[in-house]
Amino acid sequence: MTDPQDTGTVSDGTSRNPVAPAGARTAADVLTPALVTRLIRPVVSSGSATTAGHAPLTGERLAELPVSSPADVEEAFVRARTAQQAWAAVPVRRRAAVLLRFHDLVLARQSEVLDLIQLETGKARLHAHEEVQAVAVAARHYGRSAPAYLRPKAHTGVLPVLTRVTELRVPRGVVGQIAPWNYPFELSVGDALPAFAAGNAVVMKPDTQTALTALWARELLVEAGLPEEVWQIVVGDGPVVGPAVVAGADYVSFTGSTRTGREVAQAAAARLVGCSLELGGKNAMLVLRDADVEKAAAGAVRGCFSSAGQLCISIERLYVHSSVADAFLERFVARTRALRLGTGLAYGADMGSLVSQRQLDTVRRHVEEAVAKGARVLAGGRHRPDVGPLFHEPTVLDGVEPPMAVCTEETFGPVVSVHRFDDEDEAIRLANATPYGLNASVWTRDGRRGRAVAARLRAGTVNVNEAYAAGYGSAQAPMGGMRDSGLGRRHGAEGILKYTEAQTVAHQRVMPLGPAFGLDDEQYARLMTGGLRVLKAMRLR
Repeated sequence: MTDPQDTGTVSDGTSRNPVAPAGARTAADVLTPALVTRLIRPVVSSGSATTAGHAPLTGERLAELPVSSPADVEEAFVRARTAQQAWAAVPVRRRAAVLLRFHDLVLARQSEVLDLIQLETGKARLHAHEEVQAVAVAARHYGRSAPAYLRPKAHTGVLPVLTRVTELRVPRGVVGQIAPWNYPFELSVGDALPAFAAGNAVVMKPDTQTALTALWARELLVEAGLPEEVWQIVVGDGPVVGPAVVAGADYVSFTGSTRTGREVAQAAAARLVGCSLELGGKNAMLVLRDADVEKAAAGAVRGCFSSAGQLCISIERLYVHSSVADAFLERFVARTRALRLGTGLAYGADMGSLVSQRQLDTVRRHVEEAVAKGARVLAGGRHRPDVGPLFHEPTVLDGVEPPMAVCTEETFGPVVSVHRFDDEDEAIRLANATPYGLNASVWTRDGRRGRAVAARLRAGTVNVNEAYAAGYGSAQAPMGGMRDSGLGRRHGAEGILKYTEAQTVAHQRVMPLGPAFGLDDEQYARLMTGGLRVLKAMRLR
């Protein structure tokens, strides 16, 4: 903590980010023995080994968690596979109704999960609330739309009228889900909801650091009506438990690093099962010459520093037109320096902590190396152990160039580099000059122009006059990455249909697709030739 009389400056004369009041509540107030015992009960574990995460805000050890072995993962799949058959037989409208009840429970009891998210990730409470919003949106969307996405669809048969064709959507079975630590509520249950609505069971491995949040979500979804055995949770080290989850799954859902994603994809391909992967990003924001610099600066702060930059779709590269660069940077840097760091389990802080020493080390390495090679710090740049062990100030760098690591590597922390441009085509080229393609942002007063620029950016989602939330929050539209940022999509039709197999049922009536009624082979061929010409003339597809 800083002294109340602190001037807010350090020895080099630069300002440092202020600190929000800590508040009175602690981890012990939230994680009571009764709560922990109740939450960990569903973990599939037959041994006595335990593990625990640490609260990033303070460094204190959190609850003891049972550890699952590969044999436990196999048992989880056995349980899930048995339960899935009964769950798939439940009419889709009844399955979807569970999601709508869950939606209401989440909003009513959000304070519980906000505490857990903050304790396990270290993020500010407002950023934790983004997860509540995203989960509620997904629950409402699939709760309302799953019956339409999954309903049988009639198609034109090879012989119209005589061939009746119906496309069915069959659940894949048991989905293996590996969820990350950075958004432990949204990227656990948020991704599982469409799988459940489609009639699947799920075996999930949440990150050990954030397992309590996922376990809370499971408890609430069971309260909403999901059969307990349909959602199995296993806990343990990724290299031990993760491969076992992939080995047992009928489909794999993974969110994490590009390196691990490649391994998951290879393992899934070897078994001929599908997978969806949301991976890394080095996301760009373009501020065009006609942008409202005040709004763009506020949007950039949200886009760069939400969840301390530990967001796959957060902004790490800013491309600003030279004609507005000074005005934009004046506002952006001032807003960045004013962000309040905080450890409290309450609203009031603008940015929280990094989640681990590993993330802090990466941030410090990227910043220090960039400065050593000539980059200039416009804001932040410092580790803040006075606030908490893993706090780092939101940092703006100017003069970042290759081969600085921060130029091309994903930082996944509160660091953004600023680049000026004069030619819009060049800015688009630079924004695309990365192997990633997850998210991007364009700021302009001309919406048509913004959408035109967006269409030229190689990213799965592009937001015009917003950093990331507009695209991600629009659950009817697909969200995912291009190139090294992943495969497949969440949200929309693709977000639920990926958890199904398409089955075609074709019912042939009156006559077969072969010689009949006394026709010989040649006569049948002439009949079909004439029929095919007629069908084309009728403009049938």
